[in-house]
Amino acid sequence: MFDQAYYQGAQQKFLQAIQSDPNNPDSYYNLARTYQQLGKLHNQPADLDQAEHYYNQCLDKDPNRTDCYRALAVLLTERGRTADAYRLMEGWAARNPHLAEPKIELARLYEESGNRDAAKHQLIEAVTVEPTNARALAALGKLREDAGETQQAIANYQRSLQLNPNQPALASRVVSLSMPQFAVGEPVQTPPGGTRVVTTPQVNSVR
Repeated sequence: MFDQAYYQGAQQKFLQAIQSDPNNPDSYYNLARTYQQLGKLHNQPADLDQAEHYYNQCLDKDPNRTDCYRALAVLLTERGRTADAYRLMEGWAARNPHLAEPKIELARLYEESGNRDAAKHQLIEAVTVEPTNARALAALGKLREDAGETQQAIANYQRSLQLNPNQPALASRVVSLSMPQFAVGEPVQTPPGGTRVVTTPQVNSVR
């Protein structure tokens, strides 16, 4: 129903899911996504308030859920509450200094606001605490490529590919940067950390 934009029907089903299993964070996340879509579609602040409420409920059930933090930060930013979005991500990072994901998402927020130096700092810290995090390495490589630090970017990309070979766009970009006179690749996008509707049990893995 959600994928077909039948949001009111999806809303009822996700509410039923919460009643059936109040401890499943997927249901809260999915319901929040639905309220967010309804709020944007009909310009209803009350629905956006509900979306924020259910994102926070999701985080109560799963305190380190990356896609939920990301979705909530996007919601806050879209509502003109950028400072709240920063506080959200900074708090997550401060509570989990050993995790790369909060730093990656905070870096994304900095990059989207144009503060590339702060974003780079967060990604370097992410790689420091989790040297095998392919997503952090790819994102750091993208920032370095944009800054003209081509060799460092290639090294980050190659290490990311060693850890996660299933990144065809990244592999193509490495070829393009290594042989610029023969190949032109598409720009590499920061690895996805966006929102999605969950229809299967949540697995804690780097995306």
